[in-house]
Amino acid sequence: MPAQILIGLSGGVDSAVAAWMLRERGIEVEAVFMKNWEEDDTDEYCAAAADLADAQAVCDKLDLQLHTINFSAEYWDRVFQVFLAEYSVGRTPNPDILCNREIKFRAFLDYARTLGVDRIATGHYAGVRFHGVTPELIQSEDLDKDQTYFLHRLDREQLASAHFPLQGMTKKETREQARRIGLPVHDKKDSTGICFIGERRFQDFLANYIPAQPGPIVDSSGRELGEHQGLAFQTIGQRTGLGIGGVSGSDEGPWYVVDKNLENGQLTVTQDRNHPALNVRVLEIESPHWIASDPPGEQSLKARIRHRQPLQDCRLEQNGKDCRVHFALPQWAPAPGQSVVFYLGEVCLGGGIILKALDAD
Repeated sequence: MPAQILIGLSGGVDSAVAAWMLRERGIEVEAVFMKNWEEDDTDEYCAAAADLADAQAVCDKLDLQLHTINFSAEYWDRVFQVFLAEYSVGRTPNPDILCNREIKFRAFLDYARTLGVDRIATGHYAGVRFHGVTPELIQSEDLDKDQTYFLHRLDREQLASAHFPLQGMTKKETREQARRIGLPVHDKKDSTGICFIGERRFQDFLANYIPAQPGPIVDSSGRELGEHQGLAFQTIGQRTGLGIGGVSGSDEGPWYVVDKNLENGQLTVTQDRNHPALNVRVLEIESPHWIASDPPGEQSLKARIRHRQPLQDCRLEQNGKDCRVHFALPQWAPAPGQSVVFYLGEVCLGGGIILKALDAD
């Protein structure tokens, strides 16, 4: 019997348990391992070969066919070049969001269709339910692990073809289930770092693609404290890796990035965590994407500006193409290029990209 669902198998525990759950439901499943980054033989961070071996071991255990596909060109063109372009102009993009939209739920879905399969599954902690014929993206039962923040830019066609078996599971339950059924990856460490590229010394990695552009580091009074190697390597709210150490006349507390001036290359820092530039109630956002296609209107919503942040009360204001978010409480260190994601109850509505912070007045 041909496969009914293709599941993306990463070599980790989440997708392995998701594959087992589908098979236990009597669904004909085949697995796909996606390689999306071309590393050389000296690359100590990419573990594609080890992940592929783990994915094959899972398939051997579950008696599943494993396909392998290389999406490195698609990843470079659709995700990584956008990632570099954003950093080059001083923004802080989230490649996982773009990777989900362009690779895991577009290139992968297109590949599945070449095999005659129109449904795909992953090990994400999220869910899909239908309101009539319209799919809705809903939060995971495990709110701490919920990954709808990273999935909010999927469209209705992608969601209608997606299946998330782990929606009702907690991470702890997933690991316990993997151990009970003897999956070889039950105790494998969760992957972190850049989507498909892995854990790296981030500034060193970025410096391979973006040239250093040194400039002054100043405090809010304009006093010069040191030199940075490029605004692309800094983000709003950052408190480590600034290289300024102890400063005469200042206390020993941490310094936080509060502003990046692209015109003069100046990086402004402060030791005041409560600085107004770090505690913002109004954000202007761009490129809003609504899963239901229609914006939710000016009503009370909840939103988050980073993964795992507790949902915050807010109001959405729309005026033509302009879109502003008014939060009930100040939000700490919103970074241009990151996303604001909106919720109504357990439904993820979509979101937009932070353009800039605005004065509440």
